[in-house]
Amino acid sequence: MSVEAADREAVSGSRPCTPPQASWFEFLLDPSLLEQHLQGPHPDPSPVQLIVQFLEQASKPSVNEQNQVQPPADNRRNRTLKLMALKAAAHLTWDLNLLEKGLTIPVLNMLLNELLCASRVPPGVKHVDLDLSTLPPTTAMAVLIYNRWAIRTIVLSSFPEKQTKPGPHQLNMMSLVQQEKELTDNILSVLREQAADSIMVLERALNIKKDFYIHTLRTLDLLAADPSTANGETESSTAGLRISADHLHCQVHYDLGGIHFQQGCSDPSVYEKAREHFRMARELLTKLDSSASLCCVDEQRLAGYWSACKTLTEASDPSESQLTPYGQISCFMRNHDYGALIEAFIRDNVTLSLPNSFRHSIQLELLHKLQQGDRSLEEVCHKLCVCNAVRDALEGGILSVSFHQLLLKPSKNTISFLLEVCTRSLDKEHRSETSKRKMAIFIKTVCNRLEDVSLAFMVSSHKLFMELLHDEEKKILMEQMRKSSATVNLSAKPLPSFYDIPASASVNISQLEQQLILSLDPRHIRQILIELHGMAERPFWRVNSKWEVPVDYVNVILAIKDNLTRDLVYILMAKGLHCISIKDFAHARQLFTACLELVTEFSPKLRQVMLNELLLMEVRGHEAGAAEGNMERPPPDLVSRVRGYLEMRIHDLPLRQTVGEECVVFMLNWRENEYLTLQVPQSLVNSNPYIKLGQLIASTCKELPGPKESRRTAKELWEVVVQICSVSSQHKRSSDSRVSLLKQRESSLGILPRSKFMTFMKKLREPLVLTTLISLFVRLHNIVRDDIVNEVTAEHISIWPSSLANLQSVDVEAVVVTLKELVNYALSLNPNNQSWLCTQADIYFVTNQYSAAMHYYLQAGTVCSDYFTKPVPPDVYTDQVLKRMIKCCSLLNCHTQVAVLCQFLREVDYMTAFKALQEQNSHDSMDSFYDYIWDVTILEYLTYIHHKRGESDKRQVAIKAIGQTELNSSNPEEVLQLAAQKRKKKFLQALAKLYF
Repeated sequence: MSVEAADREAVSGSRPCTPPQASWFEFLLDPSLLEQHLQGPHPDPSPVQLIVQFLEQASKPSVNEQNQVQPPADNRRNRTLKLMALKAAAHLTWDLNLLEKGLTIPVLNMLLNELLCASRVPPGVKHVDLDLSTLPPTTAMAVLIYNRWAIRTIVLSSFPEKQTKPGPHQLNMMSLVQQEKELTDNILSVLREQAADSIMVLERALNIKKDFYIHTLRTLDLLAADPSTANGETESSTAGLRISADHLHCQVHYDLGGIHFQQGCSDPSVYEKAREHFRMARELLTKLDSSASLCCVDEQRLAGYWSACKTLTEASDPSESQLTPYGQISCFMRNHDYGALIEAFIRDNVTLSLPNSFRHSIQLELLHKLQQGDRSLEEVCHKLCVCNAVRDALEGGILSVSFHQLLLKPSKNTISFLLEVCTRSLDKEHRSETSKRKMAIFIKTVCNRLEDVSLAFMVSSHKLFMELLHDEEKKILMEQMRKSSATVNLSAKPLPSFYDIPASASVNISQLEQQLILSLDPRHIRQILIELHGMAERPFWRVNSKWEVPVDYVNVILAIKDNLTRDLVYILMAKGLHCISIKDFAHARQLFTACLELVTEFSPKLRQVMLNELLLMEVRGHEAGAAEGNMERPPPDLVSRVRGYLEMRIHDLPLRQTVGEECVVFMLNWRENEYLTLQVPQSLVNSNPYIKLGQLIASTCKELPGPKESRRTAKELWEVVVQICSVSSQHKRSSDSRVSLLKQRESSLGILPRSKFMTFMKKLREPLVLTTLISLFVRLHNIVRDDIVNEVTAEHISIWPSSLANLQSVDVEAVVVTLKELVNYALSLNPNNQSWLCTQADIYFVTNQYSAAMHYYLQAGTVCSDYFTKPVPPDVYTDQVLKRMIKCCSLLNCHTQVAVLCQFLREVDYMTAFKALQEQNSHDSMDSFYDYIWDVTILEYLTYIHHKRGESDKRQVAIKAIGQTELNSSNPEEVLQLAAQKRKKKFLQALAKLYF
């Protein structure tokens, strides 16, 4: 043995021996190993992991000799795998908490459907039509488990979740994540449709008072061994694991309460039902053994639901209100008993039973009502502020800004109430030295903050002051109070022709800076800055790193010589811009107006800057209203100001491109194409890329009715967009002296980066503008993909060039991504635009997402036919669209749908229809679609096929369909056409239910 080998053996021999993880096929070879594995202390893989592995293997599609993908075979191997998945779940006693935590929705849906099959639930019968009391116990329990999971999944899916970060885009391939998301969405859609039925099933179960039984490993083995003999035993009361009626009812009440609570968002009256179910769940839970493994109710969440329901339904429970502090506070708030509320807060300063965050939230709620105009709450807010400040002090916390503001100009009653709260908040029987010391510090702080000498001496003469402070502290504090009362701030420099506000002193710099950050009142901001500049000479515009002013304006503002004026202008503008970003246009207008008044007297340049920013604010405000549904045309004054900006010729004026961008978007959205085309000065077009883009888009849209003429105007817009989507190529010499070609994602040749261009397009709302841009990208997409069979269609596509000179320079991925984003955005504005829907369907078709493609093809037909009650126009369902729908159905293995759709073509495609009907593995309803076939030749072929296969039942369905009198070839053409239209309508409506 070599030295290295000896070392490796020594190292490996010194490590602890870890048993290898069992593989799924080992259990398939010897099923008896599964129970031994599950009964181990820490089975690896775990039961949940085994369920995933078993079902994944059982659902793998097969490939036949013709290399065609077939659905999973129903053979012994797959049945055994499904049974083992059920046994792993049975080991977990069908605990939905564990199963939901470890399994995805599609996997758990598959598992529970297998449970329904194994439990002999009658196929083809809705669960709501079953009488659970007459079913075998394990069968009834399987139905209840499935419906409990259904409503729980609806509730869980309504919670926000972190989105998975997408990986790199791959053409012509749908990622596994997208497939699973689509499958999950489809399952959730079905569960939501059946939610009312599931609720009814569970409510009926509450009337059954007998015990239930769930499948165990033993009962599942019996079913697998001999279903005919096992059926009787599993129906008996001794088989399976017994679940008491109380256990089941408790879980059902909890789940029903959850779904009703979730539905209460749209119908508040449902909260009453939720409260009743949660009440019953709580009562039953007290009767049950909380340590029982079969009880999977989340007690903490149940308590939260119960508290929320009581608040939302305004249910008063006097006995519980006396026991629960939350109940008391909620009752006081509902009844507007603010005196009792304040008393409760004072008592809580001793008991400390309410969280500080909850207390402050109550204060903020009342403060919000006060700001909305309820002046009667002013004193209540002051008192709550005092109570919370005392609580903060006793816990050693930082006193709030609102309390410091209250101390700037308090009334005598406020100070008197503060001293009362301090006295009552110290527990007389259990006063700790720590709480005494904290209260002494608080009282000293109050004395230092008070400017009014009489109020300060009112505090210093109180018995708490005498008891808690040492003699030395009292002397020092009294001296500080005398000095503070004599201090007068004479350093404030008032600004000319701005607000004449007296400045106050005696607040330290950090507190003033905090107030400066929070304030949105221009007067208050100026007052704070005057005080700050009186205390220290430094640039206070740097106090908050999040105060940002556009780079274009920074140099002009920082060039202001007076420090106070410079700080004020910078902060007012930064706060105004922040308010615009959060759509708080009222405060933005106040801040900008104050800033405009300030700069008007000393800087014409800054005056024009502020006028431009005010214009930007008005434009964004109007566009925000339009986005929310207010489609009133903008006032003439606003349109005139936008035009004035676009015609402005002031030299040496800092201009933000964003202002030009928003003005161009505004003009395009309100169809001011004539103005953009003819009257914008060329200098502004050359200096601002957004204005150039707007002019090109307006010119193209203006001349769209004439394709030949507009083709010339569209060419320049085409070239600009191609440059934006192009990549610049660079040659680089590598280490072996070969020249390699590098591509950069953003072209330096385009007038805008692609990301900014996308942002610009997502601000547009005008349908004609969006249709024009979509058609441009569709043409570009078709050229770069160079696949004539799989081309995307769009309106006005003929106006664009049909070839590219430098095809290699275009970033294919950028074009594809931009087209998808643009169409998705357009449909978010108007989901009923037939042209956009067809384009979206084509995009999904060429990327092999056939189910989604069918969804949008059908939706396009729906919007232009009033849900197929009228014929779909032939220019919507062209032969090309119909052939794509046929291909989608074929690749989804829905072969009967293929045959029906072949009739829709102008020339019936018998070859495709016959080939589809020969397929035996069809995933659609097959003979249930025969009623939609009106072509007698296809029906005769169906009769022949079923006779040849010996399928007498299906042959009879086909014979019945062909025997209908309205399909008789001797009928007048009008009768035959009417029969075809009736079947077209019903078939398309049936497809819509499947794919929507």
